Amino acid sequence: MPNLHIIVLIKQVPEIEKVRFDFQTGRLDRSSAGAETNPFDLNALEAAVQIKEKIGATVTAVSMGPKTAESSLRDAIARGADRAILLTDKCFAGADTLATSYTLASAIKKLGRFDLIICGEKTVDGDTAQVGPEVAEFLNIPHVAYVEEILNADQNGIIVKSRTERNYYTIKLRYPCLITVTKDVNTPRLPTLKDKIRSRRAEITVWNADSLLDVADKSLFGAQGSPTRVIEVYAPTAERRRGVIIRSNPEEAARKILEVLRETGII
Repeated sequence: MPNLHIIVLIKQVPEIEKVRFDFQTGRLDRSSAGAETNPFDLNALEAAVQIKEKIGATVTAVSMGPKTAESSLRDAIARGADRAILLTDKCFAGADTLATSYTLASAIKKLGRFDLIICGEKTVDGDTAQVGPEVAEFLNIPHVAYVEEILNADQNGIIVKSRTERNYYTIKLRYPCLITVTKDVNTPRLPTLKDKIRSRRAEITVWNADSLLDVADKSLFGAQGSPTRVIEVYAPTAERRRGVIIRSNPEEAARKILEVLRETGII
């Protein structure tokens, strides 16, 4: 039986502590900060590489983004991925989660055979946790979200432990399937200097919108294929705690306290 083919979806995100928000467009100003690999995706990649080391697999990293996202894919190769594919085209710009998921699913269809797709729980710049499950729906395969532990993986399927609010459930999936993992699933390894040097020489496959036309509808890419729009963006105002000092006799003080509690809606 051939080795498993595991696909890991990776996104390059801005350094979220430094990035500024463009209130006019309703989007992050990605030029205002440096870029890094989404931390949750590093957990997804580590999970794939651990399965590869245990039972044998080919790991393909796929990312949609600008040309600069190539650096995150090279980092993925340094951390154990065997192949990397970058989806980059102006047609992909402005995509919401639905259009993003459609584009990624189209690329996976173009790749052909696969067994397992692993995604990070969410991205730190979007925080929606929607892309992984939506990709699974486009591919018509089962999925489990919020996986905190991979209990077992073999050539036939995978058993995972998933968190659902206050409880957990254990489920076995047969391939092909998709899981999204939390940061609790593992601790991503650091690439060695030798691995980094090797990744610099690796070839990154680049696909544009036209590369996917045999499996996709171009009108469903990017902003054109995004049914959601940002109507208004605002920064919430932070109110400081206010204190009231009451100097009076006990009866008058109690009456004023009651007035304050009623004015603030507490009672």
